[in-house]
Amino acid sequence: MSLINKEVADFTASAYQADKFITVSKKDILGKWSVFMFYPADFTFVCPTELSDLNDQYEAFKKIGCEVFSVSTDSQFVHKAWHDASETIRALRFPMLSDSNHELSRDFGVLIEKAGQAERGTFVVDPDGRIKAYEVVDGNIGRNAEELLRQVEALQYVREHGDLACPARWKPGKKTLKPGIDLVGKI
Repeated sequence: MSLINKEVADFTASAYQADKFITVSKKDILGKWSVFMFYPADFTFVCPTELSDLNDQYEAFKKIGCEVFSVSTDSQFVHKAWHDASETIRALRFPMLSDSNHELSRDFGVLIEKAGQAERGTFVVDPDGRIKAYEVVDGNIGRNAEELLRQVEALQYVREHGDLACPARWKPGKKTLKPGIDLVGKI
């Protein structure tokens, strides 16, 4: 069953960001674009490489009006301990959400029940709180934040220009497509 256009359920989550514990809820994601990047656990191997890559693109996400949330089933206290122990994690600027009650992982369909951890899932949520894109990859495969940024830009473009489509590798300023019978068999 596809999650495209599924509305994110109401939630409230503790988080760690910028040397503070904060609370993030559904109301905080409404009215802007959001990315939820679920990862299995703190103090692991592939996860810090992904989070660092996402951090490298964080200002670009903010520039296009998109907030980024990393999410694991670890507590906000474990997030802080990881931050304190790892130079890589210490550099992160986006909120690290705690899903210790598994509420978010279940809602997004990425909870591995037996392990109590999340799959490596990435979700783009529109300003209405609806999932517009998602990807779930095997636990040993890292994701690419640059491609994720491109997808958010394309989703934003299509939302604004609903009668157009973005071809593969589309970037802002590049040619789009106007779907219609005149394109059939010509691309």
